[in-house]
Amino acid sequence: MGIIRFRRSFGVAVAAAAFLAAFLVLSLDAAGPEVEWMVTDNPTGHTGGRLAVALRSEPKTLNPVLAEDETSREVINCLTADLIHINRGSQKIEPALAKSWSISRDGRQYTLQLRRGVKFSDGQPFDADDVIFSFQVYLDEKVDSPQRDLLVVGGKPIVVEKMDAYTVRFQLAQPYAAAERLFDSVAMLPRHLLESAYQKNKFSDTWNISTAAAQYAGLGPFRLKEYVPGQRIALERNPYYWKQDHKGVRLPYADEIDFLFVPSEDAQVIRFQAGDTDILSRFSADNFSVLQTQQSARGYQVRDLGPGLEYNFLFFNLNEVSAKDLPEVARKQAWFQDVKFRQAVSAAIDREGIIRLVYGGRATPLWGHVTPGNKLWGDAQIPHPQKSLDHAKELLKSAGFSWKQDGSLADSHGSPVEFSILVSSSNTQRTKMATIIQEDLAGLGMKVHVAALEFGAVVSRLTKTHDYEAAIMGLASGDADPTPEMNVWLSSGETHLWHPKQARPATPWEAEIDGLMQQQLITLDYPKRKRLYDKVQEIIAQNLPIICLASPNILVAAKNRVGNFQPAILDSYTLWNVEQIYLQ
Repeated sequence: MGIIRFRRSFGVAVAAAAFLAAFLVLSLDAAGPEVEWMVTDNPTGHTGGRLAVALRSEPKTLNPVLAEDETSREVINCLTADLIHINRGSQKIEPALAKSWSISRDGRQYTLQLRRGVKFSDGQPFDADDVIFSFQVYLDEKVDSPQRDLLVVGGKPIVVEKMDAYTVRFQLAQPYAAAERLFDSVAMLPRHLLESAYQKNKFSDTWNISTAAAQYAGLGPFRLKEYVPGQRIALERNPYYWKQDHKGVRLPYADEIDFLFVPSEDAQVIRFQAGDTDILSRFSADNFSVLQTQQSARGYQVRDLGPGLEYNFLFFNLNEVSAKDLPEVARKQAWFQDVKFRQAVSAAIDREGIIRLVYGGRATPLWGHVTPGNKLWGDAQIPHPQKSLDHAKELLKSAGFSWKQDGSLADSHGSPVEFSILVSSSNTQRTKMATIIQEDLAGLGMKVHVAALEFGAVVSRLTKTHDYEAAIMGLASGDADPTPEMNVWLSSGETHLWHPKQARPATPWEAEIDGLMQQQLITLDYPKRKRLYDKVQEIIAQNLPIICLASPNILVAAKNRVGNFQPAILDSYTLWNVEQIYLQ
């Protein structure tokens, strides 16, 4: 609080009373309105302690508007908050920074009431101006946020209007089937810290991993404390957090969360067994078996949650690349663009072998991108053909390929079919998948190389330079609803991986998917909407822009001292309720 000055024109008692009155008024003004708490229903825990979690790589950014990689989002989710949130445990929507909302009769207008008294982690108040600013940034085409696609309805960006300091109205061009869910993971931004950079067209440079803690503020349970390159990023308790438990204890329970950079799965398991970390996820069935045999002796628990929403897939480079800059990629695209070639590759892959050898049976083979963990949206009509080299060879013959005397496959020009599959070196499962596919395709006479690179380098090649031939990746939606994957299936989408950000659909079937995805977005009747999304799945399964391989079971582990550990099949599997986790 600033210095208070007053004149001594009356007696000491009067002056003291004036001081007290001024102090109380200014204190109330500084504090602002009383916090309208969100009260959680979790079992109450203990405050204090440090929670340690390993990350496979360092975050690429701390900017929630630009983050695309899993690691960045894991950290950012602890630092930020959204208006309406999808509870990863119940999979239902719940109030967050918006305490309530109303919907107009035509389903096009949403009026949100914000919680009063909420502050950013630097103590500055949050109100409607921050909401308006946040959506202005997310919707700005120049900023190029991967979430922008979700905020465009009927071809028009959502219109956001401030009604008063704590009321915001959202106007949609058309009814939106899952409108409340679109607010999830759209982190609210502090206008007081970011508006200047945005106005100077420097927003993309803000909040990188080297940002000073004093320059970062969010509305999540933790705030930035320290970043040590190559070692860790530390977060500390946000003293202004707006949630409390039913006993009135302000969350989060933990004082600190440390994300340690541990570049391989095996190393993460070793660190967990040694007691360096408290929670573990995204590990293999082999390591699950090892951990399971030792859990009683070492004081931790492991759980198999069954199928989640993650789907792993192989895809080929279908981007418009320059023959001058990437001559080998451009030459091989004649193969990749032929749907019969992609179908032949799919027919030759032993998915059951992948489940057995990579996941030890703790996974499900896939022929489409909607996994068995998604009970509402899977299409039962998607065929599940078993591996068939004979069928694959028939497809290749009909596409003009032939075999040389040594058994190697050649295209119609006599060039040998040889390409590389790009994988992240830190993901053991996908590296194993690539090796199995390498062996499977050798049965067709294809010569396949496995190129394992650091995860950041993989992302850069896929999204920026397009210097790759094929790759294996995985996606996991934060929601069972199709809406969050708009930016995957729309041809203009940021994560339309095989050919992102198309100005117009490159193929008729991509144009059809665009239309179907837009139509399901505004269809309020679930059975009708389901039929539209089923058609999308069938088009993808037929044209194979991605060749789906497997959906791993969600395998997690935690030390026995970790309270309120409630893992879910929606990402983030173990830290979705991080504010409620405590250390016994």
